[in-house]
Amino acid sequence: MSPADKNKPKHILLIIGGGIAAYKASELIRLIKKAGMTVRCVLTESGAQFVTPMTLAALSENEVHTTLWSLKDETEMGHIQLSREADLVVVCPATANLLAKMVAGIADDLATTLLLATDTQVLAAPAMNVRMWDHPATRRNIDQLRRDGVSVMSPDQGDMACGEYGPGRLPEPPEILEEIRNHLDGANTKKPISASMSKPGTSPLDGQPAFAPDQHRPLHGKHILVTAGPTHEPIDPVRYIANRSSGRQGFAIAGAAAEAGAKVTLVAGPVSLPTPAGVMRIDVETALEMGTAVHDALPADAAIMVAAVADWRADTRADQKIKKQDDGVPAPLNLTENPDILAGLASHEQRPGLLIGFAAETQKIEEHARAKLAKKGCDWIIANDVSGDVMGGTENTVHIVTTDGTEIWERLPKPEVARRLVAKIIEEI
Repeated sequence: MSPADKNKPKHILLIIGGGIAAYKASELIRLIKKAGMTVRCVLTESGAQFVTPMTLAALSENEVHTTLWSLKDETEMGHIQLSREADLVVVCPATANLLAKMVAGIADDLATTLLLATDTQVLAAPAMNVRMWDHPATRRNIDQLRRDGVSVMSPDQGDMACGEYGPGRLPEPPEILEEIRNHLDGANTKKPISASMSKPGTSPLDGQPAFAPDQHRPLHGKHILVTAGPTHEPIDPVRYIANRSSGRQGFAIAGAAAEAGAKVTLVAGPVSLPTPAGVMRIDVETALEMGTAVHDALPADAAIMVAAVADWRADTRADQKIKKQDDGVPAPLNLTENPDILAGLASHEQRPGLLIGFAAETQKIEEHARAKLAKKGCDWIIANDVSGDVMGGTENTVHIVTTDGTEIWERLPKPEVARRLVAKIIEEI
């Protein structure tokens, strides 16, 4: 890919299925545009019962496509080209009916024909009644789609338009946008020519380790505890001690664990990231609050301590903004050490069966990580080199240090690091 191609705005093809959640597609379009991407919409016949082509066209600033039988569209573009020019195909909302057609390869309208003909990666955001979501047929369809390389988000849980409560709500548009960004951050958004060409035990989408077909939710029944982001240690009402952690890696790990079927508790420092689908999030600010939340979340089968917890906090927090002294010299700042959450968890009577710590290092990565492994009493230390743009960035280079040795992964998008790590955790617990 040339540098010019890399700088082109990403193009999303948005397929809108029929369901009351279709109204949220309008907000998703707005967010996609605001993020600097272009979007073209395909509206199904049932989707048009809930949102109009005029609305979608006005928001996307592109023509909306609704039928296979448009002579004008076929002359100017052709329905096959419509999907192949996209960097990512997003189905939102993906109804039970639409998901079933995708599994069966049915192509009886424009949307399903495009989905069958595309060689571009597909992301589906399901929305349906809780009983439809829980039905064995839908569960089989979801499993098969994921095995086929389609990324299917987990729905939210809550009140529904039908008056019932449970999983099946469309994820909120900011969550879907974050998932779109995660996919576009990956190296390749095109499907391979043939899934049969993939190596055994790998995903047909990207050739990376994947769950076996009968293990799609291998963490079902497991509780995974994740911490993410920085902590903010107040000095006075306007200042605090912190670091540059964005929380992206921890949030990606929490999302990947939930996708694998785990019950996930995410204890998050002050970051502005959307909550991954299917994850219970607890927001904290300080190291003391994070430590309390972690202990309250026990027991857990595994704990992945990704948060960059501040080592120190102000001995006392000033009630008013601290001013310079009369001679212009800053007032002294007395610090006290924060509790070591990771070490405390290692010695806890409810210690998780697998305890993983993270270490942000700028030099002697493996040496420092191995020393931390011995000191903290955890099972693995995942050391990441933060000497460049890792903190706040979208990629990571990690060293997995255990008593058995060190495994080094090349620089990867953080969502891919998360998927690989979860696959490794599955082998362990």
